[in-house]
Amino acid sequence: MEKGFVVAIDGPAGAGKSTIAKLAAGKLGFAYIDTGAMYRAVTWKLLQSGETFSPGIASKIAREIKIVFRPENAVNRVFVDNTEVTDAIRTAAVTRLVSSVAAVPDVRTAMVRQQRRMGQEGGIVIDGRDIGTVVFPQAQCKIFLTATVEERARRRGKELEAKGEKVDYIKLQDEIAFRDKQDSEREVSPLRQAEDAVYLDTSDMSIEQVTDKILDLVREKQ
Repeated sequence: MEKGFVVAIDGPAGAGKSTIAKLAAGKLGFAYIDTGAMYRAVTWKLLQSGETFSPGIASKIAREIKIVFRPENAVNRVFVDNTEVTDAIRTAAVTRLVSSVAAVPDVRTAMVRQQRRMGQEGGIVIDGRDIGTVVFPQAQCKIFLTATVEERARRRGKELEAKGEKVDYIKLQDEIAFRDKQDSEREVSPLRQAEDAVYLDTSDMSIEQVTDKILDLVREKQ
């Protein structure tokens, strides 16, 4: 693979970006950067602080936080200031607040700075909401990954049930639709498809089919 190659995967909540990006990175021999986990890490740190959410508090945390990814077997472990938060950042409390935190302009500026530093050498697969439009607009391969709200809720619900949590699927659909609205309407770096991104609806596709499709797209762009 050519040095400097960046695969940018954008899309709404619950589209399977992280799962697919991680698998694709492994098959390509690329590093994987989970930007959603970074915003979740800031949100987790804010909740741990006991402070009430405000743009100022969130911005201060984002500027000071140190986020590190350490791949281990099939898990992309996440550390915040030397504390592992891989599972802690996936709680319902973090999920409810993360869109508000991610909408703060100074938070996004701080995270984009870290993301660009992590990916400056290329050879990465990176997923999020604004990768192809803001973080790496020069990415050689851009994909907009999505699925219906119902399918995204079904997938997320299965993940939560596997962890022993009870799931209200109607409520989960409403929460995902609300996050879509928040992410698409925020003033800074809204969720949108880059003009040169390939639109990929995965509603009726398996994980393996989506991964293979992305590998084909990367090969075409080489």
